[in-house]
Amino acid sequence: MNKILVVDDQKSVCYSFQRVLGSEGYDVLAALSGEEAIEVTETAKPDLVIMDIKMPGIDGLGVLGRLKEIYPNLLVIMMTAYSTTEQAISAIKLGAYDYLIKPFENDELVAKVKEALSVRENMMSAVTFKDFEGDRGGEKIIGKSMKMLAIYKQIGKIAPSDATVLLLGESGTGKELLAKAIYHHSKRSHKPFLTINCAAIPDSLLENELFGHEKGAFTGADLRQIGRFEQCHGGTLFLDEIGDMSFNLQAKLLRVLQNGIFERLGGSNTIRADVRVIAATNKDLDSMVKKGLFREDLYYRLNVVSITIPPLRERKEDIKDLVAYLIQKFNKKLKKNIKGVTNEALIKLEEYPWLGNVRELENVIQKAIVFCNSDYLSIDKVEGLPRERMASLGWAMETLVDLSFKDGYEGIFQEIVSTLEKRLVKKAMEFTKGNQVHAAKILGISRNTLRKKLEQEIY
Repeated sequence: MNKILVVDDQKSVCYSFQRVLGSEGYDVLAALSGEEAIEVTETAKPDLVIMDIKMPGIDGLGVLGRLKEIYPNLLVIMMTAYSTTEQAISAIKLGAYDYLIKPFENDELVAKVKEALSVRENMMSAVTFKDFEGDRGGEKIIGKSMKMLAIYKQIGKIAPSDATVLLLGESGTGKELLAKAIYHHSKRSHKPFLTINCAAIPDSLLENELFGHEKGAFTGADLRQIGRFEQCHGGTLFLDEIGDMSFNLQAKLLRVLQNGIFERLGGSNTIRADVRVIAATNKDLDSMVKKGLFREDLYYRLNVVSITIPPLRERKEDIKDLVAYLIQKFNKKLKKNIKGVTNEALIKLEEYPWLGNVRELENVIQKAIVFCNSDYLSIDKVEGLPRERMASLGWAMETLVDLSFKDGYEGIFQEIVSTLEKRLVKKAMEFTKGNQVHAAKILGISRNTLRKKLEQEIY
């Protein structure tokens, strides 16, 4: 249970927080002064602090400075009245994670708390390359193959610097995990680690997420909002699926990488942010640059240091260790006691091509453990899960092709491709009840690509 400390000199405010956040399952502590907040933090070690700026004695900014000196990893959300928002911005520069403008809705409060605790989990969940035996907490990057050992060496050299890093590899290879490993072994590990999936957010919203906005910047912008670059000052920002970022937004990102400056949407004040950027993509950026689909100057700015993560099919010698680690992981999650996998089943797992890489293997092992009632995962528990899908798909494709050739007309290639594409998009939209983000993930395409197909009425 996450512990949250609320600091406000009004008992009624503290009680309100305890009621709202307590109903969400959080353990809510209270402090009525800055001095008491420091004492409670020392004894209770809260996961998150929500603190008012205006208090008698040591004010919120003073307490923030003291807390960040003692506990640099502690996340703090400041509360302020609208008339003192400049103080809230100052709090961000002092190390606060975010701020709330009074009065605020309960939904806004809960959303901020969940987001902050998610960031804390990323910051505190250490990533290691060590043997997975024993439960030492955190996340593990598993692999003893030559390709993975080479990556570990690269991370060891790259992490201590502030160099921008570009992670390349197919979907499911673990790019975000490697980004977190670089962060945890860097000099910025006591500052925030924030992530944004550039393919999952429309361009207009993505710009707002990155740079924030001023009051009145657009319809509905009733208050100033800070963006990820400001929130991440001193820390590390992971931009996943960078290849899906629009050409216009690429120019604004380039400016930040070159000069460390930007403006909020609708604003004219230049803001400086000291942020290390780690970007990732499953696309061929070099080819995209040649086709004019990605800015050449941004590509070279991102590609200061690059790491190419091999697909699982190119490091099959790691599958045995991965399976053992995943069994251990899901035993704990599912409250099972599976001891291992049979040799016959392991051979089948090693023979499978794993087009979805480690993510697909993880999914298969989790399903197998759910249905396993013995001490070991046997071949009947793992063989059908990955291969059944491919077998049925292959049979359906063969049937489609045979039927098309029997019709005996010209132009069947385009007809089959067009028909199949329409059916896939339509089914994905139906299956996800119109959720474009989830539909794009199922289809394995970016949201921008899916949106274009929907606009073309391909379905």
